[in-house]
Amino acid sequence: MRRGLLAVLLSLIALPAPFASAWAEEVGSVGYRFKWLGPNDKIIVEAFDDPDVPGVTCYMSHARTGGIKGAIGLAEDPGEASIACRQVGPVDVDQLDKIRSPHEVFSARASLIFKSTQVTRFWDAKRKALIYLVYTDRIIEGSPRNAISVVPVGVPAK
Repeated sequence: MRRGLLAVLLSLIALPAPFASAWAEEVGSVGYRFKWLGPNDKIIVEAFDDPDVPGVTCYMSHARTGGIKGAIGLAEDPGEASIACRQVGPVDVDQLDKIRSPHEVFSARASLIFKSTQVTRFWDAKRKALIYLVYTDRIIEGSPRNAISVVPVGVPAK
């Protein structure tokens, strides 16, 4: 029994760093707080493409806690994040009325178990705009801190 529990705990420690995702790409980072032991605290910038809307890419910045706990994946990252989404290619406007809204397009953990950062997409058909909302939630207590980015699509040039 103890060996099984130890194996589970070791596998949790070996999980990838917070915000690691198969389809999020780290663009860069800057250190903002020096740590004597382990990596420094950083602000990470990542890019991900909307999986349902080809031609839209979102850039998200968030803090990653360093130190020894951060190095082994046990630290809890701050709940703030910023997002900017842009149309980077053609968007099939006719298909947008068929997408689910709201719909989670990105999620990654911000602590070992209880906290995650999520990006939810909304489609405003009246204004022909995609809205991306980033926020952090917790199993027990979430945070109202959030940010949005709006991508107008199919708007004729004047």
